[in-house]
Amino acid sequence: MIYLDYHATTPLAPEALEAMLPLMQELYANAGSTTHAAGRQVAELIERATVELAGLLGAADDELVFTSGATESNNLALFGTCLHPRQKRRKIVSVATEHKAVLDPLLRLERQGFEVVYVPVAQFDSLQPGVVDLGQLAEVVDEQTALVTIMLANNEIGTIQPLRAIADQCHRVGALLHTDATQALGRIPVDVDLLDVDLMSFSAHKFYGPKGVGGLYVRRKTRRVKLQPQIVGGGQQHNYRSGTINTAGIIGMHAALLGCYRLNAWSDGAESVGVVEWRRVAGLRQRLYDRLIQREPSLSLNGPGWPSEFGEAGELTRLPGNLNCCFYPIEGQSLMMDVPELAVSSGSACTSAEPGTSHVLRAIGLTEEQARSSLRFGIGRFNTEQDIELAADWLLASLEKLRRLI
Repeated sequence: MIYLDYHATTPLAPEALEAMLPLMQELYANAGSTTHAAGRQVAELIERATVELAGLLGAADDELVFTSGATESNNLALFGTCLHPRQKRRKIVSVATEHKAVLDPLLRLERQGFEVVYVPVAQFDSLQPGVVDLGQLAEVVDEQTALVTIMLANNEIGTIQPLRAIADQCHRVGALLHTDATQALGRIPVDVDLLDVDLMSFSAHKFYGPKGVGGLYVRRKTRRVKLQPQIVGGGQQHNYRSGTINTAGIIGMHAALLGCYRLNAWSDGAESVGVVEWRRVAGLRQRLYDRLIQREPSLSLNGPGWPSEFGEAGELTRLPGNLNCCFYPIEGQSLMMDVPELAVSSGSACTSAEPGTSHVLRAIGLTEEQARSSLRFGIGRFNTEQDIELAADWLLASLEKLRRLI
């Protein structure tokens, strides 16, 4: 099997596994049990990892809340902010291309009396499909807005949003900004101060860490964010999220993210890297797209394009390893079934069991038929040029076969 579904999940990095094993075998004490040496030893490891993990994000260690993953983090951010007893504003602003882990909580908040406004995004035939319309955003974000929630990088079409400009609009009227950075972290540099966000969700398994652990950045400096806890019973983590922390998961998450930063030359220890990882992955994405478009000129790209010469990672408008293509009139599901050795997807992993087409592709203006004919490719750290060549050969052979059946 060739795995090109890195947006759904990533393999566990060797450095993450190595870091986790001691926490599963010898250092298994509860980090909250500081009355004995075994607990204190684990607590010290977690404290050190927390400080370093926060530093990678431009945050302070007391601004991180560890969760079971981005879905929980999104729920804590949205419900915790909007349902806080001191929150008097009743308006939330977002976009229709958000992940279901944001859209579903928004639907519940709307049922509880909040006004939820969805700002349009650029359409498929524009220069940057999926990017929020800043002009229309400015028109709806006002003194009644409690929260704006817009993901940093889209999980289906890879669009990177101009979060700093969005943050300026939010803070001008006293609204908070939350971002789901699940797909961005480990793929592009992420600094909470440079982005000026108030809340940020992330999940370890998207950047080569273990499943079942993630975090929420909660700003405590300059603008102190207040959250209503959603899980109570012990008061851990500043009372934001009670429960025993996943010590092995946190250590593995720290090791995985540190590995990403080193491979991409975003931190110390990267001097020996020849080609930084994000450039290599972008090159593989380019190779796959070129192979497909040469033989299938009717193929169309879903989402923003990319320059032939890459600048700094922070200037990218699309995630380096993301490719989403429409193979109309061949359905994406038919392609996946015909090439079972290739692991790709037709949309978000969290909605793959639900009927219907991608809400992201429909939001940028694709027809239902075009959305059904699209596939998402996620290229990552352990993919090779041989993987890309073979995947392209399989897809092209399948396309030729399926067209004969139409």
